[in-house]
Amino acid sequence: MSVGKQSLQNSQTALQTTSHNVANVNTEGYTRQRVEQVTADPVSSGKLRLGQGAKTAAITRVVNGFLTKQINEETSRFGSAAGKEAPLARAEQIFNESINKGLNHFLSQFFNSFRDLANNPESQANRAAVKETAKTLVEDFHRIDRQLTSIQREVDVQLTGQVSQINGFTREIASLNQKIQMVEMQGMPANDERDRRELLVKKLGELVNIRYGEGDNGKITITAGNTAVLVSGAESNELFARQTTAEGPKREGAVDIFFRNGDKGSEFAVTREFKGGEIGGALEARDYALNKLHADMDHLAYTLHDSVNAIHESGYDRYNNTGRSFFDPLHAEFKAAENLTMNQDIDKEAGFIATAMEADSPGDNRVAHAIARLQTVQLLKGGTTTIDDFYNGMVGEFAVDTSKNKSVLEHQKNVVDQLNNIRESVSGVSLDEETTDMVKFQKAFDASARIIKVADEMFDTVLNLKRL
Repeated sequence: MSVGKQSLQNSQTALQTTSHNVANVNTEGYTRQRVEQVTADPVSSGKLRLGQGAKTAAITRVVNGFLTKQINEETSRFGSAAGKEAPLARAEQIFNESINKGLNHFLSQFFNSFRDLANNPESQANRAAVKETAKTLVEDFHRIDRQLTSIQREVDVQLTGQVSQINGFTREIASLNQKIQMVEMQGMPANDERDRRELLVKKLGELVNIRYGEGDNGKITITAGNTAVLVSGAESNELFARQTTAEGPKREGAVDIFFRNGDKGSEFAVTREFKGGEIGGALEARDYALNKLHADMDHLAYTLHDSVNAIHESGYDRYNNTGRSFFDPLHAEFKAAENLTMNQDIDKEAGFIATAMEADSPGDNRVAHAIARLQTVQLLKGGTTTIDDFYNGMVGEFAVDTSKNKSVLEHQKNVVDQLNNIRESVSGVSLDEETTDMVKFQKAFDASARIIKVADEMFDTVLNLKRL
């Protein structure tokens, strides 16, 4: 009866565990559990050792620690590519001229209008065309700069939200650390708590590059970047984001991420330490890829401004005035695309556009012709490339970087999917397998009950012998 009773309990425990597995078949991060049974200690009877059936040693998780680490590492790399994908794709659309007219088109219009003016320098209509194409060109410089800035601000909003997510994850992980220690101090495995903690660590790694390790007491310590200790035992520290001044590649007013150790610890910036995860990818897109576009656009606008003004100021307009700049003066290349504006006098009166090299020369077209020729003159990158080549090269280089990131994203997605499939084959719940186990444990339960019934009948037989 003792053997049968223990066997009943073992089968009941196995059925309970199987039911738990089936109920969590769709639970994210759940690891299949199994009952570990061992032979019960036998008893001696003379020269015999009589077996006492089986006993449940533990309920364990079917998990591969190395595979879990590998998934977390590859997920962080996938997150980095995913973090760059959205801002790069948005920026790529800014320069997409297959649908709408863009800066390349407006630059050509601007120089072509000066060619038309050179063909007929006395035409007021041609002067008006120059003025309108210049205004359109300036507006497109502003559009590109404004949209690039908008994308960077959206990245800042995203970063602020992700920092809040990280803080929520780390608080829960610290709480789970404490629960796991309390459960396992009693000699029981904290299977469900460990599943939840592993899932949170994975989600944390998808957001930011982390390092973590588990101590002898079952608690894990998590460090983001190089110095930000987010979780230590049952304690968690928080990150926070706020706008700061320009520093290095970061533009004025962009968000920096700070870490503070405890409530009274001093805060310090950890933005540059975040190289992986969605945050690392978003920071790279914001501070390097998009800032390079900003810098190239500023360089293009400033060079155009300087070159056109230098020629225009040397010429004479239809009123014999000279020395007037075509664009309002810019004092620095920084933010040139944002601040580029046409001279307000010319905006009000197209007759102030200079075409002649000498006064009282209505048919003189040398200034207009010289400005038109700027399109083919090597002005940028230290006098090594033309305006058209510079712009096309800038857009082409950015397109290559965007395409490369898409390839990395697709590759990393395939790697993560493959590793997750391997994990599911090892740790995931298979309904077919669990159904088979359920039938097996049910049969074992029935057989255990029959053992007790047979033992009871044998006991009755022995008692009836005395009555006879």
